[in-house]
Amino acid sequence: MSLFLGPMHHFIPGHKDLTGKKEILHVSPSKEVYIPLAAGANTDLEVLVQEGDKVEIGTKLAITRSGFFVPIYSSVSGFYRGLKKRMSASLKPIDHMVIELSDSQNKIQALKPLDYRSASHEECVEQIKQAGIVGLGGAGFPAYIKYQKTEGMECVIINAVECEPYITADYAHTMQNVSRLVLGCEILKKMANVSNVYIAIKKTHPDWIQAVQSHLQSKDGISVRSVPDVYPMGWERVLVREILHKEYDRLPGEAGAIISNASTAMAVADAFEDGDAIYQKTVTVSGDGIKEPHNIVCPVGTPVAELISACQGYTSDSVRLIAGGPMMGKTIVNDQFVVDRATNAITVLKHVEDDEIACLRCGRCSDHCPSGLQPVRISMAVKMGNAEEMEQRGALSCIECGLCTYVCPSHIDVTENVRKAKRIVSLKKKKA
Repeated sequence: MSLFLGPMHHFIPGHKDLTGKKEILHVSPSKEVYIPLAAGANTDLEVLVQEGDKVEIGTKLAITRSGFFVPIYSSVSGFYRGLKKRMSASLKPIDHMVIELSDSQNKIQALKPLDYRSASHEECVEQIKQAGIVGLGGAGFPAYIKYQKTEGMECVIINAVECEPYITADYAHTMQNVSRLVLGCEILKKMANVSNVYIAIKKTHPDWIQAVQSHLQSKDGISVRSVPDVYPMGWERVLVREILHKEYDRLPGEAGAIISNASTAMAVADAFEDGDAIYQKTVTVSGDGIKEPHNIVCPVGTPVAELISACQGYTSDSVRLIAGGPMMGKTIVNDQFVVDRATNAITVLKHVEDDEIACLRCGRCSDHCPSGLQPVRISMAVKMGNAEEMEQRGALSCIECGLCTYVCPSHIDVTENVRKAKRIVSLKKKKA
């Protein structure tokens, strides 16, 4: 920790008890699923099926036409009914593939299983590429990209931190089948050609740590690293700082690390062992605005409204519905968007009016910023319309973790101001 930068993190009450120990609910869509025709921000996809076609769980539906290759698979058995424009969790209306459910649900292999022990590095990378595995911690970045070139890599870090409040989806998912998590670690260890895999879990989860360690007794080079219960410990840069005691400029690979989410590791194991693509997700639905918080397993494309109904609905008429966690998630105006592959949480909070007052110049936002920025300075530059100052202050390095807003005693939405700065600087660069 630098004397000049401050702690660069903060403890935030987790409220994990709302869902962590409760039974996982399994929700089946009532009539249709709406699978987003998108791979991250890329909406340039080719649909591989025709309207009226019968599809099964595991049928390949679409592939990207540009950018990184990502296939999309059906999450249910039924009939393809065409495209429909709907609001997505990204706050943009995009095309969704409508699948009308059949009475019976049948799963087919999306691809052939592969024995990672005898497969080449290229074959292993191709397996997760064809399975359409993306980062399941929320980012949705194609997983195979990280493992294509592994020269200079020293370790893989498995992110099982879940540092945002309320979210326990990874905990619930991995505790159901710890051996599958460990298998995913073994596969990623080989793919990265490294000697060590570190599974990062918060110290406040001793049961999770013990469960994983009990499966590692005969696994060379795979170990658990307990990390402090602070936010944003799950950010790649903070994980590398905590576990490897290193800093880097742009990507973790500069510090010799590849970082993958815990649920992503399990999806990798599913692809190799069973030939499965990602067809269902474990999602935390929690917050003081929901009557019965739960972790829910549901097919990709399930409307969020059906998850809310399974949790007995809202606690009041005025709630804040967030796609993701309360710190980094995006507020959505209604519950008609659907669960995508990258969805890990739906947070529902009671609406509370929070009156903003003038900045006190206390410096808390700067002290706690994990990127080492001065958010208040960037915010001031936004008010003055000074794009050059925004860029010089490093607006583009902001990860929008929300910590500056959380610690602000003036109740200023500092994060939103910095988010505006990022948009302004990016637009300026495009025009240049």
